Amino acid sequence: MKSFISQGVQILATGSAVPSVSLNNDQISKIVETSDDWIFTRTGIKERRLLTGNQQSVIDLATVASARALDKISMNPAQLDLIILATSSPNDLFGSASQVQFEIGAINAVAFDLTAACSGFVLGLVTAVQYLRTGSYSNALVIGADVLSKWVNWSDRTTCILFGDAAGAVILQSCSTIDNSILDFQLNTDGNYSNYLSIQYQIDDYPHPLLNLYQGSFKFISMNGKEVYKFAVSQVPLSILKCLNNLNMSVNDIDWLLLHQANERILKAVAEKLSISDNKIIANLGKYGNTSAASIPLALDEALANNKIANNDIIVIAGFGAGLTWGTIIIRWKSSQLK
Repeated sequence: MKSFISQGVQILATGSAVPSVSLNNDQISKIVETSDDWIFTRTGIKERRLLTGNQQSVIDLATVASARALDKISMNPAQLDLIILATSSPNDLFGSASQVQFEIGAINAVAFDLTAACSGFVLGLVTAVQYLRTGSYSNALVIGADVLSKWVNWSDRTTCILFGDAAGAVILQSCSTIDNSILDFQLNTDGNYSNYLSIQYQIDDYPHPLLNLYQGSFKFISMNGKEVYKFAVSQVPLSILKCLNNLNMSVNDIDWLLLHQANERILKAVAEKLSISDNKIIANLGKYGNTSAASIPLALDEALANNKIANNDIIVIAGFGAGLTWGTIIIRWKSSQLK
């Protein structure tokens, strides 16, 4: 292990993966009582991707996204020191990161899962940055991946219209402080409202006859959409402003606002509170819906592929969701970061 020294962190590459099966709003209207117009006007979502069949899991999406990021910079996966898989839908409750590590051939990397739902990628990114800044590790892979279609009640139109499956990945590397691109972060949790968005464990009615031990199983996604909206619109702008203030920056310095892709109304309401024009919002939820921990890295990868982001652009990234948790990361993009 290296000595504890202060270093910068840069983003070397991004990658993403989505299932091939698409489910649009008209198709959903054949499953539950709804319509394309009802869904789109309330969420901004037109379709979402689903990981169908019984042979694939979140590991497959995470592996593809990671491999694509590695390929962009021709990095040997054995160079990775750390893998963090942010997911709330693991293939194994003991963790799925180790399986991704094996699949991509990252034989030297320690790998672990991080569970924070829609804030998972932001928390995973901040966690990896701490390891790199201290010099403990040199190269890290952070993945946001979820297959919440497996946890949706497809007879509940308040939730089944929202979620889709995807994975996104970024490769980070320690660097000189001059080349640092992760400028600041700010994280929060308020467990008092955890019931607003959850997948709760339900205990069976009858205990084991000899042990008086109650077992059970997890239920479907439960969400209080109105309260989640109020929470996001009130707290996310405050988190962003606090982060900007720490850097002596203003809202006018922001080139791109990349929020967790939960609902178009939330994206626009947060931007409006900050007096940020809509043309600075990075959004792709119309095609993919709410992909939870995958939404931010997926949108970032697409924005880079479409040449939206230029050298020295300031990107404000904010995640929010179950917990309730929320957080902000401010990045100064370097065009040389992505090779």
